[in-house]
Amino acid sequence: MNMAGAFPQSFAGARPVAQHCAELIRTAQPDAKDRMDEVAPWCRDLGLELTQELSQMFSGGKLRVSVAGPELVSGGACFDRIGPIAANSLLRCSLAGEKVLLSIDFATALALTDCSFGGDGQLGDDIPAQLPASAEIMVRQLGGMIAQAIALTNGSAEQSPGDVLVRSDTASRLKPFAAETQVAIFTISIVMNAGNPWELSLAFALDDLPGLLPGSTTVRPVVRPASGAKGKINGAFVDLPLPVEAVLSEIDLSLSRLGRLSPGDEIPLSIAHELALRVGDDVLAYGRIGTAGNRMALQLTRIEGRSHAEAGRQTTKEKSR
Repeated sequence: MNMAGAFPQSFAGARPVAQHCAELIRTAQPDAKDRMDEVAPWCRDLGLELTQELSQMFSGGKLRVSVAGPELVSGGACFDRIGPIAANSLLRCSLAGEKVLLSIDFATALALTDCSFGGDGQLGDDIPAQLPASAEIMVRQLGGMIAQAIALTNGSAEQSPGDVLVRSDTASRLKPFAAETQVAIFTISIVMNAGNPWELSLAFALDDLPGLLPGSTTVRPVVRPASGAKGKINGAFVDLPLPVEAVLSEIDLSLSRLGRLSPGDEIPLSIAHELALRVGDDVLAYGRIGTAGNRMALQLTRIEGRSHAEAGRQTTKEKSR
């Protein structure tokens, strides 16, 4: 039978239409529950990495760190478990920007601070309502080490090293996830000289699990300038506000000195001839301090990136001679 006359329409033209269907052309991403079998090796590797990293901070004896979990709860239940006050840090640990909530109760934070100074971590029952400066520094340093260890285990450390984004004594203020979100909680146990373990908790949205495990293909897109832009800032991000700071002075204080600080103390400052203008940790420019009208101002003397470019052109000229 000749079917051409019965079906004169050609189906060849339907293919481009199907290609535009998001459900058909979307690249499949690994589901969190599909990768649960990878959690146990990840916990083991993270524990080994943390044992190596934290040994630099707690050098008073034999250290062992293990990671257990996950326990699946709602975001609201997670906040209730952490309590109204704890040393909470929001960590960035992967290329795609997945965020992890690190929580340490004040008693554990004080004990670990004591250990970092060579003590045994045995403290009394009198726990302050606010951490001293020395414990705040230890919590931030510990958070940075844990974020870096997670980044190392998922393979993103070279391109996006882990770091601490923000700290707060109230976990919900950091907005790591919504109260109704399904959350995975992991417990970090730190044991010194076979003593009782100190426990810290890591919590993040369960949907973020694939991005934190090794082999994640979820990568934050790189924004590149349009061709011919020649380094000019343009596009959708041109109006994005960035925090810029002028650093008046920087000093070094020991941990013991920080722990003794009290209202009324005087700290001498040495102000440089030129002040650095920074965006995060990157120096954007230098300038001299002065006034403009009735306000303090900074008169720029050189742009850091521009001076590098000029230096490069000068080097090229010298090599061509």
